[in-house]
Amino acid sequence: MEFIMFPILFIGVIVLFSSFFTVKQQTSVVIERFGKFMSIRNSGLQLKIPIIDRIAGRVNLRIQQLDVIIETKTKDNVFVKMKVSVQFKVIQEKVYEAFYKLEYPHDQITAYVFDVVRAEVPKLKLDDVFERKDDIAIAVKRELNEAMMAYGYDIINTLVTDIDPDIQVKNAMNRINAADREKTAAEFESEAQRIRIVAKAKAEAESKRLQGQGIADQRREIARGLVESVEVLNNVGINSQEASALIVVTQHYDTLQAIGADTNSNLILLPNSPQAGSDMLNNMVASFTASNQIGETMKNQPKRSKKKDDHTSTDYNPSDTSNEVS
Repeated sequence: MEFIMFPILFIGVIVLFSSFFTVKQQTSVVIERFGKFMSIRNSGLQLKIPIIDRIAGRVNLRIQQLDVIIETKTKDNVFVKMKVSVQFKVIQEKVYEAFYKLEYPHDQITAYVFDVVRAEVPKLKLDDVFERKDDIAIAVKRELNEAMMAYGYDIINTLVTDIDPDIQVKNAMNRINAADREKTAAEFESEAQRIRIVAKAKAEAESKRLQGQGIADQRREIARGLVESVEVLNNVGINSQEASALIVVTQHYDTLQAIGADTNSNLILLPNSPQAGSDMLNNMVASFTASNQIGETMKNQPKRSKKKDDHTSTDYNPSDTSNEVS
């Protein structure tokens, strides 16, 4: 009898322990009884009838991501590869629909993504695809939500993560971008050159204005000094005409002294008269004439010869033959 009870107890313990099972967090378990749906169990320690009930499957409730790569053509006949990332999850209240109504959710989502992208991208040019990729992602999400909600799936977000045109198109775009950058750089350089020219012109204008103001101030001070000099001379009994003449003579000698102090000066002073230039020219002609006459006279003078014996010299005259030896 004991031999019979021991196996029965052992089997009973195994059956008892097999009745308990655990469900992980963010997971739901579908229980079937004799092949028919019985219940859905959530996270924690759960109990089922051994042999009669069985675990049909486990449904993941966490957010999942599916990356779909689509090749399509734009409105301007450029082939592009686009990568669309879809984030989705199973709605906890619709685990039954997600488990029984849709067997391959990834394939279903991929098909809808292909359909929407290939319907939206051919309406846009390549540049517009880059600019409106968020609009494409919104269109994909809207279409997926309408289709997948009935199967117990919630589309959290869709992202267009990559747009890859053909290699030749990318090279052409790079050349266009490089040309645009060079054009922009040339425009900035021209603007900088214009600013430098304007600044230089303004500086030169300001310099000339200040220079003119300085000359005007200098002339005012000279005039003020002359007026004061005339007043001083008037105070000692010299009238204005005599004072002006005296000032002119004084300035004349001051100028001569300043010129004489410069050893490298080649300045020629002319007399202050209308005939000064003509008189100087006549004097120069007379000087050149006298110089030429003196030169000719010196050339026509007889040369002197010296004798080595008596160290005496006689004038040599070619026309004089009295000294010839017979």
